[in-house]
Amino acid sequence: MRIRPGKGSRPRTKDRPSHKDAEFGMVVSRDRGRWGVVLEENGTHVTCMRAREMGRTAVVVGDRVGVVGDTSGKKDTLARIVRLDERHSVLRRTADDTDPYERIVVANADYLLIVTAVADPPPRAGFVQRALVAAFVGGLQPVLCLTKTDLADYRDFAAEFSALDVRVLTCGVEDELSELNEVISDHVSCVIGHSGVGKSTLVNRLVPTADRATGEVSGVGKGRHTSTQSVALELPGSGWIIDTPGIRSFGLAHVDPDTVVNVFDDLRAVIEDCPRGCTHAGPPTDPECALDRLEGASARRVEGVRQMLAALRSNNEWEM
Repeated sequence: MRIRPGKGSRPRTKDRPSHKDAEFGMVVSRDRGRWGVVLEENGTHVTCMRAREMGRTAVVVGDRVGVVGDTSGKKDTLARIVRLDERHSVLRRTADDTDPYERIVVANADYLLIVTAVADPPPRAGFVQRALVAAFVGGLQPVLCLTKTDLADYRDFAAEFSALDVRVLTCGVEDELSELNEVISDHVSCVIGHSGVGKSTLVNRLVPTADRATGEVSGVGKGRHTSTQSVALELPGSGWIIDTPGIRSFGLAHVDPDTVVNVFDDLRAVIEDCPRGCTHAGPPTDPECALDRLEGASARRVEGVRQMLAALRSNNEWEM
């Protein structure tokens, strides 16, 4: 009598395949357990699943991954993601400031384009400050892109971020995008912004073949979501732009004041003299904060950093 062996009778090994034949590429899309990957060697677009040995490893748009299997890119073919390269930058956020679970939005982006309208809807300084925190902490270089500049004067709003040396560019429909194109050329850039600020319109101008859906602002001053998934789009010439869904919250539960201050070289050493538990908010909250001793450009930077810390504490992204 023949007895079929059970599943547990198969000899197990701790050895894992090395996948030396893996081809590498960048993740450009993700949708319901399937990832789109553009291979570096030939530019082929391959649809992939995550290999079993990857477990529940998070794979996001912008990741550099190793792929095996059918990498022809033909219809109805499926390859496997078997490797994940180390990330040089990460944009993270949480659902809110009480959520312990942080979500990786985008990996390996060089620039974070923070898109905000100067009117309709009015600019939200709190959101911009929080986005700056995420950029600085995550290793991205922030660029503030102001849209709808034909509706209101943007100079006072832009001046709020001058102490942090943040590049500010006007990107309204009547503004030229030559300076922005020069900045992001040959780089990977991520675009974030509230719904209705003109984010998808800007992406369509940068990538004329993108055909990203655009929407209008509702009567209560909030936009409707038009982008539902992050997707990387190839720029004309060279480089990539990653369009993300419009967001209404940017939680930073994973960030503390010391993490923000440590980003800046001229402030990092100074806070070693701060008393234990200092939040670096300055008087009257922290009357002995060592940052108050700084002068000149560093003192102006402290002012900008404290504005970011105030936004971090207030959790008020709609602050004007």
